[in-house]
Amino acid sequence: AGLPLVVETMRALGVDEVADAELPSPQRQGGFAPADKIEALVTLIAAGGDRVEDVRILAEDKGLEKLLGTPFPSPDALLDFLGQFHDPTCWKDRPLEKKAWVAPESDGLRGLEAVNRAVVARGAERHVTQATIDHDGTIIEAHKREATTAYEGTRGFQPLVAVWAEQQLIVADEFRDANVAGGEDPLSSVERAFANLPSWVSERRFRADSAAYYTPLLKYLVREKIGFAISADMTRELRACCLAVAEQRWARLDTREREEVDLAEVEFTPGDWPRDAWPLRYIALRFTPRQQELFESKGVRYHAMVTNRHELDAADLVRWHREKAGTIEHVHRVMKDELAAGVLPSTRFGANAAWFRINALTFNVLTVLKRRALPERLREARPKRLRYELFTLAGEIAVHQSQTSVRVPVGNQRLDEIIAARGRLLDLYDDCRA
Repeated sequence: AGLPLVVETMRALGVDEVADAELPSPQRQGGFAPADKIEALVTLIAAGGDRVEDVRILAEDKGLEKLLGTPFPSPDALLDFLGQFHDPTCWKDRPLEKKAWVAPESDGLRGLEAVNRAVVARGAERHVTQATIDHDGTIIEAHKREATTAYEGTRGFQPLVAVWAEQQLIVADEFRDANVAGGEDPLSSVERAFANLPSWVSERRFRADSAAYYTPLLKYLVREKIGFAISADMTRELRACCLAVAEQRWARLDTREREEVDLAEVEFTPGDWPRDAWPLRYIALRFTPRQQELFESKGVRYHAMVTNRHELDAADLVRWHREKAGTIEHVHRVMKDELAAGVLPSTRFGANAAWFRINALTFNVLTVLKRRALPERLREARPKRLRYELFTLAGEIAVHQSQTSVRVPVGNQRLDEIIAARGRLLDLYDDCRA
């Protein structure tokens, strides 16, 4: 009885209107509209299904169909829909022997991005004017014929994801073969992420690991006045700078069970950084094993971080940079383990890219539902908590004088929360069309 909240959130945000305008038209006359198929897939994923075939289970629930006001498309119709996002012409320039290469996106995939962009713009809380983009890739294991092998030996795909940390919304994704390393032109993905932010965002920031330590990206961030913190590659030259730091210049950052962490600022300029440009700020981290670990450790280790932010001290910058693990890694875990991004439906790259993007759309729809409609206690709830508490709530359909209602156990707190959520979604519907 709670699952219709997912569809009501999409309709409040105008997903149906954008989907019908931007996505591939039905292949046959009289078929389901693109909006119907997007609603079916998002509802399926939100309910816990991880295969297109699982839509049959939802279709068997005639009460749910009555509440939604439309039947569910068949699995074949949904697979055909996903197949429309694969455009073979996008692959005509692919190098032989499956070398690392980022394929251009089809018109359908760009339309699907427009749907997600609308969800972000309409669902974000407008009083939040700061956007920190956390950016990272994740490996999805797959043994399909076209899958390639990632750097650590896993066959599959390695999409990039950009998350608006303050809003917990995915603003961009880029589906890639597994053999395309995260450091292989991350600039296009980052540019897309910032372009997809709403117009009212006035302060932009960026955090990433060393895959984003890419000179064109650093120059872009500096040029756009975007404050950033990125893990730096520990090159021989940078390591030499770390080793040259006098002992008295190291300051204690953390004392851990197995090691002590110190930091110091070092003067370092990448070889191809313009000499007349504002110098970047490098912060070195030294990890020293504690006494009981000396015989099992590999000795002292060094990491480094590069930033253009000068208003914070080094320790605060390091802690701010570390916060990305609580956003981007959480998003990867939820998408693969609690949604359906970890189970790809097709042998066609474009269909899998669409499936991954629809999972990102589902993540965002659930985020908007939690932050804009549900009670505060569910603001940080993961999908499995929403299923347990709301989506699987049993109800009995009743029709009286042509009006449909749902009966649930008397005095159920969740019923009151669903009623209140529907009221807030009606307000959101009005706001999106004001």
